[in-house]
Amino acid sequence: MESLPSGARWIARGSGDPVTLVVHGLGATPGEARIPASGLRGTRVVVTLPGHGDAPDAPTGYWNYGCIAADVLAVADEVGATRGVGVSLGSGALTRVAAEHPTRFERLALLLPATVDRPRDADAAGTLQRLADAVDAAGSDGGERLRHLIAAEVPDGAEVGDYVQRRAEALLRLGEALRELPEQSVVANTTPLASVATDVLVVAGTDDPLHPTEIAKATTAAFGRARLEVLPSSAPLLTHRREIRTLLTGFLG
Repeated sequence: MESLPSGARWIARGSGDPVTLVVHGLGATPGEARIPASGLRGTRVVVTLPGHGDAPDAPTGYWNYGCIAADVLAVADEVGATRGVGVSLGSGALTRVAAEHPTRFERLALLLPATVDRPRDADAAGTLQRLADAVDAAGSDGGERLRHLIAAEVPDGAEVGDYVQRRAEALLRLGEALRELPEQSVVANTTPLASVATDVLVVAGTDDPLHPTEIAKATTAAFGRARLEVLPSSAPLLTHRREIRTLLTGFLG
C-alpha cells in the first residue's frame, strides 16, 4: 500500500501490462471500489481516496475536482497507468485529468458520470443534501435516517448483504464532500475533451437519480472517441456486475 500527502492510497494487484487505474465513487465501500478491477488483465491499481476505507480523513478543502484529479494523476504517473476506470466521482476525476492532459491515457472507462460542465441538477443535489443532513443527525439517531436513505436507493429484489450498513459507515466520514461536490462541475466547459486522444467507454443506468442518463450522453458527446452503454437498472453496480465486467474486460482487453 502506497500513499500521497493528502492521504490517498493505492494498492496494485496482478502484474505486467497493461496497468489500469481504478478510481471509486464517493462513499464507496472497499468491496465496491474493487468491483471494476475484477477480471482485468495485467496490473490493476485500486485507488482509495481520503476519507474512504483505511485512508485518513480528507484535509480541509480537499473535496473539489481539481484536488482529486491531481491525486489521481499523481498515482497514474507513479504506477505508469495507461488505462483508467472511474465510477461517479472517480469518473469525474479521470475526465478532469483527460481535459488537462489529453494524451495521458490510451483508454478510459467512465462508469456512472454525475456531472460534466455544470453542477448537479436540483434532484441530485437535493438527494446529496438529504444524505449530508442524515450524516449530521447520526449522532442523535444512530444513523437510522442515513441507512433509510441508502436502503431506498437499492432496487427491489437486489441481494446486497450488509451493503446498507457498510455504505452508511463510509458516508459518516464524508459530510463535507456531500455538501461541497454538488455545487461543482468537473470542467468549466467541454471544449478540451473533444481533442482527447483516448478511446472512451461510458456506462450508465436507467432511472438513476444521482447519475442521470442525460449526463452520460453529454459525457459521451464531449469526447471525440467515445461510446455509450446503458444498462436497465437504477443501480447497475449492484444489479449488473456481470454485465459491467463483460463490458470492461472487452473494452480494456
